[in-house]
Amino acid sequence: MRAAAFSELTGPDGVSIVDRPTPQPGRGDAVVDVEACAINHHDLWVLEGDSAMVDTDDLPFVSGLDVAGTVREVGEGVTGVEPGDRVVLCPNETCGTCRYCREGPENLCENFALYHGGLAEAANVRADRLVALPDDVGSVEAAALPTAYMTALHMLRRVEAGPSDLVFVPGVTGGVGVAGVQLAAVLGAHSVGTSSSGAKLDRLESLGLDHAIEGTDPEEIRDAVTDIGPVDGVLNHLGGAYTQLGLDVMRRDGRMAICGRTAGGTSEIDIPDLFLGHKRIIGSTMGTQRDLERLVELVADGALTPEIDETYPLDETGEAFAAMQDRKSVGKLVVTP
Repeated sequence: MRAAAFSELTGPDGVSIVDRPTPQPGRGDAVVDVEACAINHHDLWVLEGDSAMVDTDDLPFVSGLDVAGTVREVGEGVTGVEPGDRVVLCPNETCGTCRYCREGPENLCENFALYHGGLAEAANVRADRLVALPDDVGSVEAAALPTAYMTALHMLRRVEAGPSDLVFVPGVTGGVGVAGVQLAAVLGAHSVGTSSSGAKLDRLESLGLDHAIEGTDPEEIRDAVTDIGPVDGVLNHLGGAYTQLGLDVMRRDGRMAICGRTAGGTSEIDIPDLFLGHKRIIGSTMGTQRDLERLVELVADGALTPEIDETYPLDETGEAFAAMQDRKSVGKLVVTP
């Protein structure tokens, strides 16, 4: 089979198409013929050499978390799926034995990790991590859901977003940002989002963004959000200076969930503002398999349509990562082997 492997950790030009043996399922596994695999900043950080989990000794490395396709073969002991089933993979990898796996939620697992290997024509996965797809949910749509939409849904839960709440999403045009806006609307919440591109914001408004702010300067954004009103929850996938910005615009007892570091891995914050305002900063990673099942249900019911910016054949995986690196896209970029 063919795979888009990271042969060098140098960015998009480090992707090569390689031949690998078609995987055979082990006990509890299933081999999925991959029809779509979305890419994420997690993959791009690996490709740029900005991840501690992969170094040159691991090359060539096949990334890709968000797998959707059709089951080709199952291993011994598998009962939940069978060949021919259309599925999407929950990429969570958990130990199953720690306190958090026993008590939940599973994404608190002490040994939490993520699946890699979807940027290929076939992928060997844990069969019990597969979620069935209804006939009216396409593979490309399904592949968009696991990382971005699971993450956004869990963040919205962490900030306790509900009807009529105001949710602030800085950097709203990325995968998690777009998902956050769409899911906030599903929950009945209102959203404020920022971008450096007016054209991208126009597109987000068509997806349910209530208040669009063009710009990147935290002080200007602070003033614009303050004019709209006090924020109940912040979905912060940027980090850096945007953490204090989120604190500044939150109401007393407001809540901010942080899931990423696109704008910086460290933040300076005003500690008195934090404790005097009873504000909360909450870490958030991915979501749960039940979250993915719920997202599939929302798509099947017509309540959610994942935003796909563009699809790429396997041979153009490097170009997909170049588009992500150039920040030209709105929504998900999906490779279709």
